[in-house]
Amino acid sequence: AIDQTRGWFYTLMTIGTLVFDESSYKSVLCLGHILDKDGRKMSKHLGNVLEPISLMDQHGADAVRWYMLAAGSPWSARRVGHDAISDVVRKTLLTYWNTISFHALYAQASQFELSQSPALKDRSMMDKWIISELNVLISEVDSAYSNFDSQSAGKVLARFIDDLSNWYVRRSRRRFWDGDVAALATLHQCLTTVTQLLAPMVPFIAEHTWQELVLPADSQAAASVHLTDFPVADSALINLQLNEQVAMTRRVVELGRAARAESAIKIRQPLQRALISAQGWSSLPADMKDQISDELNVLELEDIAHADGDLVDISVKANFKTLGAKYGKAVQDVATLIAAADATSLVKGLRSTGTAQLDTFTIELEDLVVTEVPKSGWMVASHDGESVALDLALTPELIASGQVREVIRLIQERRKSDGFEITDRISVRWNAPEELVETITQNVAHISDEVLALSFERDRSVAQEDNELAVGVVLTKA
Repeated sequence: AIDQTRGWFYTLMTIGTLVFDESSYKSVLCLGHILDKDGRKMSKHLGNVLEPISLMDQHGADAVRWYMLAAGSPWSARRVGHDAISDVVRKTLLTYWNTISFHALYAQASQFELSQSPALKDRSMMDKWIISELNVLISEVDSAYSNFDSQSAGKVLARFIDDLSNWYVRRSRRRFWDGDVAALATLHQCLTTVTQLLAPMVPFIAEHTWQELVLPADSQAAASVHLTDFPVADSALINLQLNEQVAMTRRVVELGRAARAESAIKIRQPLQRALISAQGWSSLPADMKDQISDELNVLELEDIAHADGDLVDISVKANFKTLGAKYGKAVQDVATLIAAADATSLVKGLRSTGTAQLDTFTIELEDLVVTEVPKSGWMVASHDGESVALDLALTPELIASGQVREVIRLIQERRKSDGFEITDRISVRWNAPEELVETITQNVAHISDEVLALSFERDRSVAQEDNELAVGVVLTKA
């Protein structure tokens, strides 16, 4: 431990050198202190000691083990407390568990059998992407374990579990509702492999998952996850270009959400168009552009380079950190050229081609500090050379579409609170203020399809409720 440096490390180093003329050590692992939640060293005198067994009783042995292995370096001092462990569990292990529960729910509802699984070549782009990321994960975890680096293994496992739950499952939710065999097979494969990768760090959770998820579906599987061979990555299934395209898609979505949040316009309110700036945007597959459009609830996506100049005011400054490394003493000359250039043309050219020539100097987008200030009627979010601009103008048609989405959300939440199963068909009686009646009536078919309603009728006796639209609904099982 760090407090034994003088007592043991220096003493043995000195004796070894004096007596044998060589170091006493080939390598030394120095462990940091375990601190309380306020950063103080645990001490019986202070009364801030947390007993390991009581922590395990409250959070589970695997939760404590995951925190100690994955949430920090062994050589760093770390704070241990109930909140810290709960936070790590919530972000990763609970997300993993909820994804397993999600698969079990829809696999049972659609009577899924593993023998139905189609070949990977016959699956969707999203399936191929997550399988590609899965094989990258196998390689990274194998390397981390081989180097006794549990923190890196935990980091990449947490990242993949987030990708699986918050992108693959969420973007494929409609497919699971429809009992899509390819989606269920892909998710089963991912969860099985992740369970094997997690097993060295969370053996009890992994074993329980194996018994509940894998063995009932695959009679040929090993009796325990701890009796299986460690997964081996298949490089033929790794598509780095696809991985990067999906990563860019997610970055654009995050920027769009940031712009949404800044504008204070709800995500359920459709917008007419968004302008996108990102390297490789023009080659992005149509499926991914559709995902962005759906995630941001925008009807049209356009390249920001085609904007007519009324979108943003662009200004640039030299990034002395990168330019200094490239050009040394000439950095001031480059900065002068950048300041004299037309900022809009320079930035558009760099986003299009990747490089630009200023006199004898070649610069890239990273060599600039770009500031984009949105003009009236637009909201822009930018980061690392990528931008999303939202057109905030709302037409009556867009407002009506947003109201329909609010009605769908209201009914879906009522389905859940009333205890309906995911496959239950329902009958809906509703009432709303007169100004909303026409909008709802014109969209009955769409609303009914979304909420699994076999009948959808207005009933003036239904009380209008205290919600944003003052819509009242009564649901019964059809």
